[in-house]
Amino acid sequence: MKKYLYILFAFIVLSSCSEYQQTLKATDIGPKFKLGEQLYNEGEYSKANRLFSQIVPSYRGKPQAEKLMYMYAQTQYGMKNYIASSYQFERFADSYPKSEKLEEASFLSAKSYYMRSPVFSKDQTETKEAIEKLQLFINLFPKSEYLAEASGFIRELDGKLERKAFEIAKQYNTISDYKASIKSFDNFLFQFPGSSLREDAMYYRFDSSFNLAIRSVERKKEERLESAEKYYRDLITGFSETQYLDRADKMHEEIVEELKNYSTKS
Repeated sequence: MKKYLYILFAFIVLSSCSEYQQTLKATDIGPKFKLGEQLYNEGEYSKANRLFSQIVPSYRGKPQAEKLMYMYAQTQYGMKNYIASSYQFERFADSYPKSEKLEEASFLSAKSYYMRSPVFSKDQTETKEAIEKLQLFINLFPKSEYLAEASGFIRELDGKLERKAFEIAKQYNTISDYKASIKSFDNFLFQFPGSSLREDAMYYRFDSSFNLAIRSVERKKEERLESAEKYYRDLITGFSETQYLDRADKMHEEIVEELKNYSTKS
């Protein structure tokens, strides 16, 4: 009995594949639309996409075009072709501004940009673009059912930019480019005032300022020591029980001792 069931199953699969291949090669666009829609509803996005891509140009201006363009964009999204899906959903929104699918298509276009955002260690151009697209969606649909999800995506993407900026500034500290590190941490603290990395940023800014001052030529040393002391005060004022307290206090003691030399000279 099992043998016959396997044979029947194989026959059904082969018949299905045969129908798909025949339809794919056919010139009539009607069967392609019908089979493509069936495959789309079954979640067979790759197969449906191949059929849709053949007939999209032929349906422009026809009543079925709106439905076809929507399904075509959805197949791209389902296949995780996010560059293509963002484009196709945008195209759908531009072509059918009165469609009942407009809000969903606009959201999925923005979400496609979000899905293209890389890990924080890589270039964040696409992350910034995704934030712009998501914010545009929120501006256009402030009462959307997707509002919470879109807002969450923006917070996540902002977190990537925040982490990227912090790691760049810290890397300057690691390679002893202290001027660049101080400037980068200044920018970071200005751009991300509520960052969870604020304490770390203020410490490493102080550390960079300390090392720059200690290694400075004589004519610049006093000014840089005073600047380093200011950064120490900023850290302690902002985080009186900072995890870096012991290290920061030791560096500050050295700064105070160094500054005594200048008060004596005066």
